[in-house]
Amino acid sequence: MKILFVAPGWPRGRLWGELGFKFPSLALAALAAVTPPEWDAALCDESRETIDFNAPCDLVAITAMTPQAPRAYEIAAGFRARGKTVVMGGFHASNLPDEALGHVDAVVVGEGELSWPLLLADFQAGRLQRLYRSPGLLPMASIPVARREIFAGKGYLLTNTLQTTRGCPFDCEFCSVTAFYGRKYRERPVEAVLAELETLRKANSFAFFVDDNLVADRRYALPLFRGMKGMGFKWLSHAPIDFAGDEELMRAAGESGCIGMFVGFESLDQEALAAMGKVTNSSSAFLDQARKFRDHGIGILGSFVLGYDGDTPDSFGRILRFCEEARIEAAIFPILTPYPGTAVRRRLEAEGRITSNDWRDYDMGHVTFRPTGMTARELQDGHDWLNRSFYSFGSMWRRIGKLHRSVQVFGPMNLGFRSAIRKSDKTKAS
Repeated sequence: MKILFVAPGWPRGRLWGELGFKFPSLALAALAAVTPPEWDAALCDESRETIDFNAPCDLVAITAMTPQAPRAYEIAAGFRARGKTVVMGGFHASNLPDEALGHVDAVVVGEGELSWPLLLADFQAGRLQRLYRSPGLLPMASIPVARREIFAGKGYLLTNTLQTTRGCPFDCEFCSVTAFYGRKYRERPVEAVLAELETLRKANSFAFFVDDNLVADRRYALPLFRGMKGMGFKWLSHAPIDFAGDEELMRAAGESGCIGMFVGFESLDQEALAAMGKVTNSSSAFLDQARKFRDHGIGILGSFVLGYDGDTPDSFGRILRFCEEARIEAAIFPILTPYPGTAVRRRLEAEGRITSNDWRDYDMGHVTFRPTGMTARELQDGHDWLNRSFYSFGSMWRRIGKLHRSVQVFGPMNLGFRSAIRKSDKTKAS
């Protein structure tokens, strides 16, 4: 039996579809790892190759985030028209299984490692069910080592992606992580992570931990970082800005090879931070906290959510000035997006403010709701201006012109974002 895992591409002309650097889907490699050995497994990533709808396979498995869902449904239709059975999982299908079931033969809801072998057994026995839900949360000691050989030949920037924790103790209103993984913070045994890293460094000295908050439990993170010291990795992950308050943990991260963290500043307005549930953020401390990251050799990929209640047209310039003063190495500026399953979607639906359910526009670059402090047009224009301004050569020089060890990653990242923004702007203008 043969299974084809499919990752839909992002639409060209959109920011994420134009980015030159691509990362593989760890979720699909994790499912491949719990696929019984009698199954041959292959991957088709549409961001790297053209889909062959006549590819020999018995089963097609698709994962998709919300803005990829329409393309996922098109791909499913192409395979089903050729008699193939198609199943789907991931964030979007998990939150809207009934919608997904209108396009595929079966849906996997939530974490798939426990229910996936059952689905395959049912398929082989000719009794495939329409819906599969995990009977519980996967014990973290049971997370298998990802089957990364399916990434071979795809031309990814790096394949050393791994996950050490799941869940987040916080519950930010706009975030879909807790809806999928839950609020309970679960950790893989440190020894298992270090053993996996030992095998990965044979392939590449760069690694990316996809954890949504790698440092939520210092009793876990500190021995992990100490165990990584001397391995020779240069790695990146996600951390809250108040990570800067733990000198010992931050030093251990830097000494273990951390050169960058994705940090959700989200807003410079304290009232907005409180409204969105970002309880660990204090905007008055941001400048000092960003400096502490840099002092330990850790660059920042910042995130600022645009369009929250209280934001005005003046917010965009204020964010740019802060980023340049704080020397934020790179940043994304997502428009507030009411993803299915999130608290912010429930609130905006109750207030009658959602203006579009075209999932293609749920890419964090398009306005899909009615803001309060400005018009939708002002929010869209402000987003576009902020992206162009932040990734201008002048701003890049002010932020990363001074030598810093993280520039080896953030320099190319800035150029990559600049190129993608310019290409997407040309598409809008045409």
